[in-house]
Amino acid sequence: MKLYTIDTGLFKLDGGAMHGVVPKSMWQKQNPADENNMCTWAMRCLLIDTGSSRILIDCGIGDKQDEKFLGHYYLHGKDSLEKSLKKHGYSPADITDLFLTHLHFDHCGGAIKKTGEDAFAPVFENAVYWSDRLHWKAAIKPNDREKASFLKENILPLQECGKLSFVEAHDGGEWKEEIRIRYMQGHTESMMLPLIPYNGRTVLYCADLIPSAAHVSLPWVMAYDMKPLETLSEKKEMLEAAAENNWVLFFEHDPHIECATVQMTEKGVRIKSTFKLSEIDKH
Repeated sequence: MKLYTIDTGLFKLDGGAMHGVVPKSMWQKQNPADENNMCTWAMRCLLIDTGSSRILIDCGIGDKQDEKFLGHYYLHGKDSLEKSLKKHGYSPADITDLFLTHLHFDHCGGAIKKTGEDAFAPVFENAVYWSDRLHWKAAIKPNDREKASFLKENILPLQECGKLSFVEAHDGGEWKEEIRIRYMQGHTESMMLPLIPYNGRTVLYCADLIPSAAHVSLPWVMAYDMKPLETLSEKKEMLEAAAENNWVLFFEHDPHIECATVQMTEKGVRIKSTFKLSEIDKH
């Protein structure tokens, strides 16, 4: 098995929303805001090549939205989904499975491309697109708070192209290629976090449970989360497991830090070391 970081670009989100109740005087030191109180975040995905499968976890925001929409998020940076795949010797046609942790636009928008006025097609023409059944139901009939994050042009074409499947693994159970799935309910309905075995280690793809290294601190819970107290409980459980078992945390949104290990201290779980995915064997 080989793992590759797939950087799909940078975007900006409101600093207050990303840090919840944490005072700006604290989070500003971690990720400084611009004059509009916006902070830069990564859209960092993960490619798993098992030999028989090439699994991409999440796929960024894509580029099919109109300028007005994209203007809210200040897309920037030199990386893109296709460029990052090409750097490692792959193309979208090589992907066999697209695993979507959840269907917010910055995690799934890159799955679908626009081919006409109201025409869409899958970017990964040979891939099965994986979601969760309960999450899918929540995404196609979103509540008023989340509907701005669930865009029908990102979601409905997944089903219309005939490539949508649902993960049937129970919480903690195996999906495929020995990858286990944990379900999180705090950020959104049934967000899926993959636990990936790699060279005797376990890599946790953190998605929006722990979007950055700074969010390892328990009170750092995003205002975007539907059930923040549930997020708090889920983070505590997962971080304690990570500390006990020396898991590698892979951060989807941290603008600088790809991976970290954590340890238990008198003040709770804290970062032990940070590193790039390519340096995992040294940690």
